[in-house]
Amino acid sequence: MKRTFTLSLLLLFLPLMGCGNNASSSSSSAPTYLESWNTCSALSSLQSFVTKATTEGDAGFIPVERRIAVFDMDGTLYGELFPTYLEYLMYVHRVKYDDTYHADAEQIALADEIEQLQDSHTYPAGTDMRHARMAAKAYAGMTLKQFKDYCTSFFARTPDGFENLTYARAFYQPMHEVVDFLKAKDFQVYVVSGSDRFICRNLLCDYLQIPENRVIGMDVRLEATDQGDTAGVDYTLKPSDQIFRTEDLIIKNLKFNKVAQIIKEIGIQPVLSFGNSSGDTAMHVYTKTANPYPAEAYMLVADDDVRDYGVIPTAEKKAKDWREKGFEVVSMKNDFKTIYEPGVRRTERVR
Repeated sequence: MKRTFTLSLLLLFLPLMGCGNNASSSSSSAPTYLESWNTCSALSSLQSFVTKATTEGDAGFIPVERRIAVFDMDGTLYGELFPTYLEYLMYVHRVKYDDTYHADAEQIALADEIEQLQDSHTYPAGTDMRHARMAAKAYAGMTLKQFKDYCTSFFARTPDGFENLTYARAFYQPMHEVVDFLKAKDFQVYVVSGSDRFICRNLLCDYLQIPENRVIGMDVRLEATDQGDTAGVDYTLKPSDQIFRTEDLIIKNLKFNKVAQIIKEIGIQPVLSFGNSSGDTAMHVYTKTANPYPAEAYMLVADDDVRDYGVIPTAEKKAKDWREKGFEVVSMKNDFKTIYEPGVRRTERVR
């Protein structure tokens, strides 16, 4: 009887004592967040904000339905220094190196200009709109499935200047962790990008688990295969129709256009905003101005020229400007333990 009682006690307490690695495995299986960050003011600010926002009774509490976070993509969640924006690189490939496409002189001239200036990451005023119009034209006629396949094929390439990295995985690991952290705290995460909406969807939805309906970007007009000259308001979709891209640009989603799109597509003022450039300032101002709830805005600066290709004088000037505007500054050099996934290494550029 005594032996039976002792065995019963042992079985009762065994899960608490642990057996082999079971106890540590259980502990390590609990989700962890923000492990790729160094201790810094931006991280402390974000953690404090989220703690208050999720603590009922705290003055900073935000109801779940109002926990909206908006992120720019290029340079905020995703690399843009290889050596320029992904959508610019994809456009150059389409226009100059894709044998299945025959570009016109205007498209080629822009592609040449991008190649000449991409290392400096400095383009003449109006380049963003020129690219938007030319890119719309470059992919016109593709069905959404064809465009998705084209993106997938291009994303499998290795970015110039890196090894152990593909475009499909060229996300900033610490910012990926911020997205996961916010989602775990019941924030709705939206991406509001100047890049093509469908390029963004094809990148983000699988890798960051952000639903398609939470991705906002540049848009072109879509059309059905049998629609012809009939206006969309007068055309009824047929079962045999496919949906394809046209060359008609609807919107380039930068600056105030980001604010307008947030208002129209989300309908709720964000409480958190993350960006990296002047194109995101309007989004930040909208987030922080006359908000009925606490709100904060963060600007990432590309100031790491060892693990990435940051330009220090430019980064320092931007950091100063952002702080003067009241934004929290994230330094890639000082605040990130790692920039990309483990194993990614910067190399000399080869083109």
